[in-house]
Amino acid sequence: MTIRPIVRYPDRRLALPARPVTVFDDALRELAQDLLDTMRAAPGIGITAPHIGVPLRVVVLELDAKDGPQTYVNPEITWASSEMIMHREGSVSMPGVNDEVQRHARVRISYSDLDGNMHTEESDGLRAVCHQHEIDQLDGVFWIQRLSRLKRERLVKRFEKMARNS
Repeated sequence: MTIRPIVRYPDRRLALPARPVTVFDDALRELAQDLLDTMRAAPGIGITAPHIGVPLRVVVLELDAKDGPQTYVNPEITWASSEMIMHREGSVSMPGVNDEVQRHARVRISYSDLDGNMHTEESDGLRAVCHQHEIDQLDGVFWIQRLSRLKRERLVKRFEKMARNS
């Protein structure tokens, strides 16, 4: 079990697009396990490799104990519904702050598993929000960029104040 340090906002690595995974090996499986351990310790329900400073397109989600963790390698949104929903979001890289973000209500993604096998998955609700949130991060789009400038500035000030006081 390896809990890795989490890259904190406003680290510029969070704004860089992640590279596709091209090698499916034990190192990738170890990265996925480290992501899961780090996410659980944070705590969080989703994490990407860039959150721990690794610029690869890997996401781990664990939305409930019954379904367990799911690893997505090179995920891409292939379809999104026109219906939109609002959902409260935050990040392990910016703990203690969150806000409502507008997202597509349903999405379809394609991705590889840890063995390189291709899959598609349709999701709605929280899982769809998480897919969009984490794929944004892989694309170098931090979640607060989805907020209005005013909301974003207020959140950043609140986060900076919390960081100074801790």
